[in-house]
Amino acid sequence: MGSHGDASKAPGIRFLERASGSVLSFRTQQAIVLFLTFLSYACYHAARKTTSIVKTVLLPDSPEPCSAGGGGCGWAPFDLPEGTAMLGEIDVAFLSVYSLGIFLAGHLGDRLDLRKFLAVGMAGTGLFTFFSGAGYWLNIHSFSYYLVVQMLAGVFQSTGWPTVVAVVGRWCGKSKRGLIMGIWNAHTSVGNIMGSLIAAALLKYGWGWSFAVPGFLIAAAAAVVFLFLPVSPEAARTSREGEDEGMKSPGKEALLGEREEEKEEERAVGFMEALKIPGVAQFALCLFFSKLVAYTFLYWLPFYLNQTEIDGEYLSDSVAANLSTLFDVGGVAGGILAGHISDRLEARAITAAGFTYCAIPALFLYRIYGGVSLLCNAALMLAAGVFVIGPYALITTAVSADLGTGGGAATLKGNSRALATVTAIIDGTGSVGAALGPLMAGYVSRRSWSDVFEMLMAAAFVAGLLLTRLVVAEVNAKIDASRSRAARDWPAPPEV
Repeated sequence: MGSHGDASKAPGIRFLERASGSVLSFRTQQAIVLFLTFLSYACYHAARKTTSIVKTVLLPDSPEPCSAGGGGCGWAPFDLPEGTAMLGEIDVAFLSVYSLGIFLAGHLGDRLDLRKFLAVGMAGTGLFTFFSGAGYWLNIHSFSYYLVVQMLAGVFQSTGWPTVVAVVGRWCGKSKRGLIMGIWNAHTSVGNIMGSLIAAALLKYGWGWSFAVPGFLIAAAAAVVFLFLPVSPEAARTSREGEDEGMKSPGKEALLGEREEEKEEERAVGFMEALKIPGVAQFALCLFFSKLVAYTFLYWLPFYLNQTEIDGEYLSDSVAANLSTLFDVGGVAGGILAGHISDRLEARAITAAGFTYCAIPALFLYRIYGGVSLLCNAALMLAAGVFVIGPYALITTAVSADLGTGGGAATLKGNSRALATVTAIIDGTGSVGAALGPLMAGYVSRRSWSDVFEMLMAAAFVAGLLLTRLVVAEVNAKIDASRSRAARDWPAPPEV
């Protein structure tokens, strides 16, 4: 059994153990998992964010056609008046392929070696991100080229989320899961910020570099993941066999022992079986509208800032890109806050719905007062980030992990091999909304940005409504629990 466990370990982990002459502890491997999955998905989002930054260069400063490549003239074929809509079509093509691919990735993720699967996805993402930038050096002006390259990038990007959630879900228990995964989910915003800053800094050297460098970074991170990512706690269980009994933690050993006993019984869960888990459909549909809002900001916020007058001035491409990172800074705070509140309340639906409804006034205030001053814009953007990304982060992390390891479905009994499938259903449905949002924004913004914000506020309202049934169930459960406690604490009547 020991040799089999060694063979299943990542090559880098085996090397470290042989070099040190001792096995890595469960806690050490858990820390490695959290760090590497954080790094990998931050790199995914850094590569994904580049497109929104480069838009400010690809599109002309004015709606009138002009020759490609000049200062402010854009890049053919996006220098035409319909260039904004064309970039919207590329966004929706990328996200449509991504949303379809994520269902397949979840299905495969529960059946393949997650370490190798994730590494291949990251390497492919890096390759096609680089190809997008290669259009600059090769002087490519074909719309079809950029469309196909972005679609292929979407295929490989879809491997990321189901895989990292499945790996983390296998290593982290339910205790404080919302807070832990809320902090861990900061990788999304950290990746967006990293991608924005890198892409903005490299624009002056040519927009191709804004794609090439993030592509190289995620490819390098893929090599690290392949070498060092431990995908299951069973590997830690094997390594503990040689430890001194006095060094073992009874609680952890009991947990690992239970996992060892159940390992043979676990089987990959089918799509329909996972969809029938109570709450999966409601949260998936809620995420459809939540990601519609979040991804419209992700893809169009730098361009919106570049085209909107703030305190009587228009921002440069680089300043707009850097300012847009504050939305993701708010998202980090929102994800952590939503996770912590949901842990304290033990109510995921109430927390998600509450944040979603708060996003409506936050978006309204940002549109109306965002142009007053740079400081006002920054403060309102932070608030919008908190309430837009907060519920999105909660649903894609703690909620997916809860539902994927049981979630009211007695047939799962904590089966970790349902994690990727459940995550794929929820995030895949959300990604369909993520595809539609930027597409609609590309067309609607040609008429009015106010109409875009009205669309986003309506989407946030619908997202909250879709959780109504779950919110009512959680409220009733809280009332029943409160009554039960009151009945236990009520003094018994005196004997006559």
